[in-house]
Amino acid sequence: MSYYAPSIEKLIESFERLPSIGHKTAVRLAFHMLDLNQQETEEFINSIKEAKEKLKYCSVCFNITDTDPCPICSSPKRDQSTICVVEDVRDIMAMERTHEYKGVYHVLHGTISPMNGIGPDDIKIKELISRLSNDQIKEVIIATNPRVEGEATSIYLSKIIKPLGVKVTRIAHGIPVGGDLEYTDEITLMKAMEGRREL
Repeated sequence: MSYYAPSIEKLIESFERLPSIGHKTAVRLAFHMLDLNQQETEEFINSIKEAKEKLKYCSVCFNITDTDPCPICSSPKRDQSTICVVEDVRDIMAMERTHEYKGVYHVLHGTISPMNGIGPDDIKIKELISRLSNDQIKEVIIATNPRVEGEATSIYLSKIIKPLGVKVTRIAHGIPVGGDLEYTDEITLMKAMEGRREL
């Protein structure tokens, strides 16, 4: 039996569907939203709508952006000869926090995972290979997470990229096995980039 009105219960359930949000946090968020005045509520709703309507994937690297190409791909200050391959858009933010990497990125939007029915054609590998047809690319840094799927993806990428004459490196495992780039501190990420090795 619920103690809340049906509309509050629905709001709580909506928050519970968000990642890492349990029931207690969902209740707190729901009641916080109810405490907002009308203007604050409308601003919150509009910010979600605007993000959903304006954001898209960069046609070059598949980062989320509101301009195409994204600011990283279009920046003349970035080293266009080095591509860092990551699993997820949030991994770019993690790498950028180190202030050490000056190249560009490629977001795979996942990893190869036969157990989950995800093969090479289900993530942005073809798009990466097509970027490598440009003679300007000298190095591909594979920065997938150090889990079984991340390692499998890194081995697969190495096998198909090396014959193209492009140097392939893997970030060093300063990142704990089972960890995510998104939650790794800047120093560990910096050391992992410094200690990357050729595959």
